[in-house]
Amino acid sequence: MKTIIGQVTEEEKIEIQKLFERRNGLNELATIITADNEDLYEKLVTDMGKTSLQFDSWWKRMAEKYQWKSSKTGHWEIDFTTNEILLCN
Repeated sequence: MKTIIGQVTEEEKIEIQKLFERRNGLNELATIITADNEDLYEKLVTDMGKTSLQFDSWWKRMAEKYQWKSSKTGHWEIDFTTNEILLCN
């Protein structure tokens, strides 16, 4: 079940959308690059870690700013069309 629990600004949405797209792109790249290419592999792993930290940090910052409801078994999602934040259980 998905429940609308808030909304973010257009600028905030753009920030998480870029991180979301970057994370997805890096995950796809990870299926292609092997550890044989050490330099590129290390760069990919580093970038994936950095991007994941930024992604998680955005959610934490926004949750604190807007005081979103949460649940132990749920997670938040954003609707990139409406900027709405959904709690999914």
